[in-house]
Amino acid sequence: MAEPLKTFFSSVLVRRLSGELAQVLPSFPSRAFIAQASAGLDRLELLDRGKHIARALADHLPGDYPSALDVLLRSLGPEHATDELVGAGMAPFFYLPHVLFVAERGRDHFDLSMRAQYELTKRFSAESSIRAYIAQDPERTLSVLREWTKDANAHVRRLVSEGTRLRLPWANRVAWLDANPDRVLELLELLKDDPTTLVRRSVANNLNDLGKVHRELLAETCGEWLEGASAERHALIEHALRSAVKRGEPTALRLLGYGAKAAVSINGARFEPRQVQIGDRVTVRFTVTSTSRRLQDLLVDLAVHFAKADGRTAGATTRAGTAPKRSSTGRPIRSGNSR
Repeated sequence: MAEPLKTFFSSVLVRRLSGELAQVLPSFPSRAFIAQASAGLDRLELLDRGKHIARALADHLPGDYPSALDVLLRSLGPEHATDELVGAGMAPFFYLPHVLFVAERGRDHFDLSMRAQYELTKRFSAESSIRAYIAQDPERTLSVLREWTKDANAHVRRLVSEGTRLRLPWANRVAWLDANPDRVLELLELLKDDPTTLVRRSVANNLNDLGKVHRELLAETCGEWLEGASAERHALIEHALRSAVKRGEPTALRLLGYGAKAAVSINGARFEPRQVQIGDRVTVRFTVTSTSRRLQDLLVDLAVHFAKADGRTAGATTRAGTAPKRSSTGRPIRSGNSR
């Protein structure tokens, strides 16, 4: 079994961090920092480990924030090597304590903290820390984010869309964002045709979050963006609508070309094997057959119901496939195969 992600934040990481700080600040109290940052670390979950180390940083770096931040920034390693994060693994998480330090300690030093997050997001991501600044001073922060939409670094541009997500995982909700989705959309408008997949995927995730809070606004935005859309933007919109499609929202289905009621029959459903242990896989096979002479585009989803402790069931939807067009009555359209 693979090690839990939280074990990345270990005494080994603490010693490495101490060593990098001592290289730029020879007077850094390494022994005391290591002792505090390592104490009780194994009992904490991932995010709490990052916070624990960040508190130790605050206790052992220079007492004034500008000097402490200067040490942190001078200790940073190289930036992300590419415009993608695939293959980086947990390595960028080394800087989680750094962004947590900025989020907790730097809000009275806006310009310095913006610059710090600009540098940190090129090595990790400042999506969680930037939210503290949006909550405290939204207009000033969004003014900086607007400038960052034009930055040459894709990871900086990604921070604009990722940091303004209404339901960013592992992050606190920001009431101002929920109440001002139009301001978020102004930023996304500048990024919707970004040249990198990294940024466009983040824009799609932001829109997907938007639909969880403002469903009509999501549909309206996607409808406008579909006009004259490139293949890349169309793919962005499809990804943005994924949760709305799973919820069976008619507008989302219609925007993707699946609004009409399907004229099909489903036959030969098989579960292989019929019984599995938790953690095993089951393959579901079935044949979808057209009952119409008209061409049809089909979006095929599979709803899996899970039993809860009280005996009730709750459904979750899995995409089985998008069927191609076929014209002849009775002709099989596609066999679904969902794992």
